Amino acid sequence: MLTAAIALPAVGGAGVTAKSAMEDLNLKPEELDEPPLPERTVLKDAKGKQIAQFFFENRQSVTLDKVSPIMKTALISIEDFRFYEHGPIDIEGTIRALLKNMTSGGVTQGGSSITQQYVKQVLFNAAETDAERAAAIAPTVSRKLNELRYALAIEKKYTKDEVLEKYFNIAYFGAGAYGVQAASKRFFGKSAAELNLAEAATLAGAVQNPNRTDPNVSKESRAALLERRNIVLDRMAQLGKITPAERDAAKATKLGYKDTKFPGGCETSPYPYFCLYVQYEILNNEDFGKTPEERKKLLQRGGLTIKTTIDPQMQKAAEKAIKNWVSTKDKPVASQAMIVPGTGEIKAMAASRKFGNNKKKNEISYNVVADAKHGGGGGFQQGSTAKPYTLAAALEEGYKYGDGFPSPAGYNAPSYGAFRDCKGNRVGEPSHQVRNSSEGGGGFKTLQSGTWGSVNTFFMKLEERVGLCKTVKMAKKLGLKRADGQPLREFETFTLGINETDPVTVASTYAVFASRGQSCKPLAITEIVDRYGKAKRFKPKCTRVMDEEVADAVSGILSGVFTKGTMSGVGGIGRDAAGKTGTTDGYTAAWFAGYTPNLSSAVSIGDPRGAFDNRLMGVTIGGRGYSYVYGASISGPIWKQSMMAALKGIEPAEFEAVNMERFGGCGDICAPKPVKKDKDRGGDGEPDDRGGDPFDMFNMDDGDFGPITPGN
Repeated sequence: MLTAAIALPAVGGAGVTAKSAMEDLNLKPEELDEPPLPERTVLKDAKGKQIAQFFFENRQSVTLDKVSPIMKTALISIEDFRFYEHGPIDIEGTIRALLKNMTSGGVTQGGSSITQQYVKQVLFNAAETDAERAAAIAPTVSRKLNELRYALAIEKKYTKDEVLEKYFNIAYFGAGAYGVQAASKRFFGKSAAELNLAEAATLAGAVQNPNRTDPNVSKESRAALLERRNIVLDRMAQLGKITPAERDAAKATKLGYKDTKFPGGCETSPYPYFCLYVQYEILNNEDFGKTPEERKKLLQRGGLTIKTTIDPQMQKAAEKAIKNWVSTKDKPVASQAMIVPGTGEIKAMAASRKFGNNKKKNEISYNVVADAKHGGGGGFQQGSTAKPYTLAAALEEGYKYGDGFPSPAGYNAPSYGAFRDCKGNRVGEPSHQVRNSSEGGGGFKTLQSGTWGSVNTFFMKLEERVGLCKTVKMAKKLGLKRADGQPLREFETFTLGINETDPVTVASTYAVFASRGQSCKPLAITEIVDRYGKAKRFKPKCTRVMDEEVADAVSGILSGVFTKGTMSGVGGIGRDAAGKTGTTDGYTAAWFAGYTPNLSSAVSIGDPRGAFDNRLMGVTIGGRGYSYVYGASISGPIWKQSMMAALKGIEPAEFEAVNMERFGGCGDICAPKPVKKDKDRGGDGEPDDRGGDPFDMFNMDDGDFGPITPGN
């Protein structure tokens, strides 16, 4: 091969000589595999506005008509001035360079046409390993010959303009910018169609050695880029593409590098926690690739446009309400999720602390609003927001509103077998006493009054009667999961919310009551459009898990929490709503979860440094001092304020009327009749603990009811 090449006659004359050279070098077209270029993936909110982008390479491919004419002229002038004149390859330049390289024992001279440069870029981009990438640009004769064979096939396959367009989109210009559109925006803050002479010459000069002329590296690299720009301008003037005056005027201008940032990833999104949720939805879903590596590659290189469910108005409502009650500087973090009943669409995900890795700024580096599967942590114990699961199980079993039993200050399991998990194991603990936080006598409580007052001992007795396993199964049907992905802990205190979970999950379980029994998987993505414009829509995945009338009955009782229960000090939102406060044992976390027929939401607050080591006692949050943080102290007001703003402009919907023929009155466990008091004892004594007082103001159970004023 070397001898044949050396024996070639001088080129540049007759075409037959060039043809002979190609034949002697065995230059026959060879088909080139052209994988799709890595393109950025864009996330959009429900209104169509971009909220985030992911990319392996910052690239925005454009058609040739979106590139300014002067940019085309500048690139062709410096890289391949005979581009539109020579055939599949520039025989004169290539053979001359090839002969020089063969006789020198390596590649010392370029001579590559734009088509050949495109081929090299394709091979480099397709390489999977460092060794393959090195081979794609290796200074060897064999690599150069293969490049020529591929180039012959490329120019048989595409027109000159098509080749130029592909080159513009694949070329690397430095500063992390791939393709002329991204480079134009990165360097000069404008589109490729708007480039002027000096700017075009700058980018045309950058492609030769983008690492050496990367303006972000140093002053020296910027000086090198300026030098390259002027070389391009001189070449354009030499070829008569611009006048000497135009060249001199362009040379007199400064480099003009604007260093326009191209933020990528969730840390730069206005909705970072929701962005993380979407990211993990794709990374964990085999619909987007068989392996995690394939799914990550699709996200970073696939050129997808992902339309999501996030609603700017509702997100803003959640953020504002949280900000009013909890500071970004506070160690305890408040988190909120909003979900549409009947579809599962996530409309808001907000937290009091900013997302990031800067500990000095009190940033948090994981998705505190969601579970570990979606980039979250271990969550917080749910507290009394778990009690409605037991309530729902009881109503499904046939209990009525007036059914109940005495609920004293303390409760002990009557035996180890009084509670059995779903495997049949005895998990009762007679030696452990559950108490109401006020430690007062509860009296006789019904499904209504026991729920309104969130009485611990009442719910322990109710769970004992209904069955622990039935309560657990109800919670699972509603969609309850632990935030850490582990199985739910099935102990006798399940009803008191011993499992750690997250706002997205809790809001989703409460949405089942709002939708009259439809359990919908939380939905963050509604549509994905691929790089070719093909759209795939994602519909809600819902299943009926509860009888409509049972769901209505749950809502009927939980509605009273605002008027007769632990949220009466905060109040309702001016439309039909239902909910439940949640304060954990020892004040490790505080919750409020509630819903309207239109929207379900859950708010939690706890200390991510360790809830049990950093209890919500004697703390200052949002500039207010709290002796104890209850469910109605912070979480409840956040829920109320955010829901009122989120639902503004949405026609109020009403809950369905409860079927009182089915759920009214009481069955076999009715309240005893009040004992008549002697006249001489007076009639204004303490409420009768044995009676059916619907709401015992002096027995607020687990601490859910509590003052929300500062310092209390």
